[in-house]
Amino acid sequence: MNGQAVVEEATRQGVWGVASSIDIYDCDPDKIRCADTIRKFVVELCELIDMKRFGETHVVHFGEDERVAGYSMVQLIETSLISAHFANASNAVYLDVFSCKPYNPDVVRQFAQEAFGGAKSILHVTLRR
Repeated sequence: MNGQAVVEEATRQGVWGVASSIDIYDCDPDKIRCADTIRKFVVELCELIDMKRFGETHVVHFGEDERVAGYSMVQLIETSLISAHFANASNAVYLDVFSCKPYNPDVVRQFAQEAFGGAKSILHVTLRR
């Protein structure tokens, strides 16, 4: 189902929300290791998909195990939550967007992949009832 069809189906069914998980591979190492770049991405993404941020974006670097070390990000939105983990060892981004306000997950995938210089991405979408 394409992104616009997700919006239409979510609206038609009156689902509780739309959840998308986006895995982005071979990202630009400098971009995924920069807290300011991550914060800017969140602001621009929220504007793009018309979500109102609730509070500031939390960006924290941690991970004792180098396999999973990197920044993690959380942004509350008035209709739920956007979160991500940025894996240094693999230069991958694991982004999750959940909102009870329908949005186009294809737009999110494309924007995020471009923002972090990813070579490819995988999108999974669930309509939450």
